[in-house]
Amino acid sequence: MQRKTIGKPFVVALLSSVLLPFAATAEEKSPAEAQANLPSIVVTETVKRDLVDRIIATGTIQPVDEIYVQPLVDGLSIDKLNVDIGDKVEANEVLAVLSTDALLLQKSQLEANKAKAEAALAQFKAQVIEAQANSDDASRQSDRAARLGKSGSGSVSQVEQTQAQAEVALARLQAARQAVTVGEADVKVVDTQIDDIDLKLARTGVKSPVAGIIAAKNAKIGAIASGSGTPLFTVIKDGAIELVAELSETSIQKIKIGQSAFLTIAGASKRVEGKVRLVSPTVDPVTRLGSIHITIPADEARSGMYANAEIIVAQENALALPLSAVTTNRDGSTARKVEDNIVRQVKIETGIQDNGFVEVLSGLSAGDKVVEKAGAFVRDGDHISPVAASAAVSN
Repeated sequence: MQRKTIGKPFVVALLSSVLLPFAATAEEKSPAEAQANLPSIVVTETVKRDLVDRIIATGTIQPVDEIYVQPLVDGLSIDKLNVDIGDKVEANEVLAVLSTDALLLQKSQLEANKAKAEAALAQFKAQVIEAQANSDDASRQSDRAARLGKSGSGSVSQVEQTQAQAEVALARLQAARQAVTVGEADVKVVDTQIDDIDLKLARTGVKSPVAGIIAAKNAKIGAIASGSGTPLFTVIKDGAIELVAELSETSIQKIKIGQSAFLTIAGASKRVEGKVRLVSPTVDPVTRLGSIHITIPADEARSGMYANAEIIVAQENALALPLSAVTTNRDGSTARKVEDNIVRQVKIETGIQDNGFVEVLSGLSAGDKVVEKAGAFVRDGDHISPVAASAAVSN
C-alpha cells in the first residue's frame, strides 16, 4: 500500500482556519468589557461636615474651697451645737457656743483688781496734793531765810537748813507724782485684761467666716475646744464643687480656661455642663500629667463622687474623610485620590478627629473621590472601577 504525504502548505492552512476565529474574538473586545475586568473599589467623597475636637478626662469631684473652722479661744468646753452636716450656713453664723463660766469668773476678779487699783490711785493723788503743799511751804521758808541771810538778820545755818527742807519736800512731791503715774498704769493694765476677757467672751460663739455648706463636723458637746487640734467644722465655701482630673502633657496644652465641658457623673442619668476653671501651670515630671479643674453646679453632684468629662476644645464645619481612608505614618498622612479611574496617592494635612472622621486641612478639595479603605490592595497609578460608598452599603 502506498502512503500519501500531507504537504506543509496544507497544515498551515488548517491551523489558520482553526485559530483565526479566536484571534478575531480577542481583538473585538469593547472598552466596556475591558472596564468590567478592572477591580471594583469602594470610594468616598471629601465633603463638609460638623466636627468637634474633644478631650475626655476622668477624675474625682472635690470642693473648690474648704474652710476649716477652729475656736478662737482655747481651753473652753463646748456647750451647744447649732448646725449639722449638710446644713447651709451664712457668713458669721454661730455654729457652736463655748462655755463662758471660766471667763466670767476671771472678769469678776479683774474688776475687783481694777477697783483696788483705782483706790490706790486716788490715794496717790491725795499724797501728791499733800506733797505739793509741803513743797510750796518749804520753798517759801527757804526764800524767807535767804532774804534774812542777805540782810544779816538770819544765820547761814538757818538758810542752809530751810534750803534742805525745800529740796526734801520737792523730792517727796516728785515721788508722789510718780506713784500716781504707776497707779494709772496699773488701772490701764487691768482695763486691758478686762477688754481681753470681753473679746474672749465675744468669741465663745464659734462662727463660720464664709457662707457655704457644712461638710464635716468634729465638735461634740462637752469636749474641750482647741485651736491647734482637729477643726470643729469643715465648710464648703458657697457650696462650690469641681471635677479635678489629670491629663497628659499633650492633651493639657489644648485646654483653656472657660472652655465648656459635659460631665457624666457616676450614678446620674443626665449629663451636666460645666466650665474649665483652672489649668495647672505645671506637669508632674515623673507621671507627665497635669491637673485641670472643671466647676459644676453644686446641686448636681457630691464631693468625692467619680465623673468623666468631655471637654470641647473646638467646633468646625470643615472638609472631612472617614478615618479609614487616611494612612498616617511618621512621614505624615496620605489618601488615595481617584481621578479618571486611576489611583493617585496624595499627601494631606489633617486636623480634628471626631466620630470616625478626620478634618482635611489641605491636599484635597470638596467632592474629590478617594479610596474609602486605606488598606485596599491598590497602588499609585492602578486602574480601578470606582463604587460609591452609599451604593456599596445598599448592595
